[in-house]
Amino acid sequence: MIDNIREPKQQRAIEKKEKIIESGFNLICENGYYNTNTAEIAKAAGVSTGIVYQYFKDKYDILIEGLEKYGDDIFFPMLKNKDIKFDKKDFDKLLNKMINHYISNHKVSNVAHEEIMSMVHSDKRVAEYYYKRELEMTNSLKNILLDNGFDKNDLTEKVHIMMGLIDNLCHEVTYHKHSDMNYNIMTALVIENIKTLFKNDLV
Repeated sequence: MIDNIREPKQQRAIEKKEKIIESGFNLICENGYYNTNTAEIAKAAGVSTGIVYQYFKDKYDILIEGLEKYGDDIFFPMLKNKDIKFDKKDFDKLLNKMINHYISNHKVSNVAHEEIMSMVHSDKRVAEYYYKRELEMTNSLKNILLDNGFDKNDLTEKVHIMMGLIDNLCHEVTYHKHSDMNYNIMTALVIENIKTLFKNDLV
């Protein structure tokens, strides 16, 4: 492994590094962090292993840069939706759409979610990325609700609780899959609980 990691200056070298990040992150998401090695990343990126080590110390650095570049697409897609307008009477429809989107997103990136969430509890840099983005998404959703006439009092806390309810539901549907659970009923209960949080805004 090369100790002196260099930052590419020429366009062709920059593109190679970007390809390594993209290929490496995709492999880690598909196969898991511990089931992916540098040689596989190099092959997927169409470069030699030596080229990988010119730009990265190891696959961990590729993971971190991949999270920064592509992680939001998997974990925090709502960060890209900043201009949502809705009628308050359709709030439950918005929630249902959001929940379905999150469940679909979790199912597509099942391995990635499990792998990264396990690392959130054991790795400081991964945890910093996740909690930073989680706070950004809380603020993004809060601003969407403010733009649609919701009261600002306790709004950050309410949104964070809402996110927790939706996230737990997504994990239940995607990973736990208890056979004795009716997930249509559970989804309806989650939506009703969220609406209760915002009952003063919905009257």
